[in-house]
Amino acid sequence: MTFGDKLAKLRREQNYTQEQFADILGVSRQSVSKWESGTAYPETDKLVKICELFNCSSDYLLLNGGDKTDCANHNPCGQTDSVAAIEIRVPKIKERKSKRTIWGMPLWHVARNARGFIAVGLKARGVIAVGVSSCGVLSVGVLSLGVISCGTLSLGLIFAVGLFSAALFSVGTISAGIFAVGAISFGVFSLGAVAIGDVSVGALAIGKYAALGDRAQAMIAIGGHKADGSVFQHVGKLSAEMKEQVKALIDETVPSFIKWAGELFKKMLS
Repeated sequence: MTFGDKLAKLRREQNYTQEQFADILGVSRQSVSKWESGTAYPETDKLVKICELFNCSSDYLLLNGGDKTDCANHNPCGQTDSVAAIEIRVPKIKERKSKRTIWGMPLWHVARNARGFIAVGLKARGVIAVGVSSCGVLSVGVLSLGVISCGTLSLGLIFAVGLFSAALFSVGTISAGIFAVGAISFGVFSLGAVAIGDVSVGALAIGKYAALGDRAQAMIAIGGHKADGSVFQHVGKLSAEMKEQVKALIDETVPSFIKWAGELFKKMLS
């Protein structure tokens, strides 16, 4: 089999059209046609990319003879055994992307390093991004950065969910944000098993202005078993009269720029 025959066979086995294959390599369809007809050969950098895409060696493609099994028996592009072994552990993603573009990016792109309006890959960058490492308006990944973000380590501008999360509104095992909910949470308004913030509610609640929990520490502290407050402190259930007293103290104590946090705290008393 000639180089062109092998290339055409590999392309068809992967269900690529000549146009799709050319788009992946960044060449024209006419170039692919010439390669397959044997009237031209790809440049070295394109040959390397072809080897990586089809997981075969340059020897298999360029030398006459051989069959499909040679692809599996050769190290891709002449790599050493140690490098090839490492490559096996890396997930292989067949690159795909749409011809339609938005803001100069493909409408969708699937690749190891994906960049598109919708991007899916090991590293993904797009308006909607899904990957091991992802960055986008809506981002989902192990390491995730976005306006709305979900991941093991999640950083969001507005909303984040993750094992470790940080955003204006944050939910996670360990979370930090203006409004934070988590096993351990840090925020202006903090809700969690261990809650630390300006206004805190949790089993262990530590607040600057107000805290409500089994153990509470703040200027206004209300605790199930222990309370430490410099302005007001109470252990146990509040009477209706005490609730009104606490609400009035919240209005006096909590600054106006975080009044919303004080209002949430007052609702927790009801």
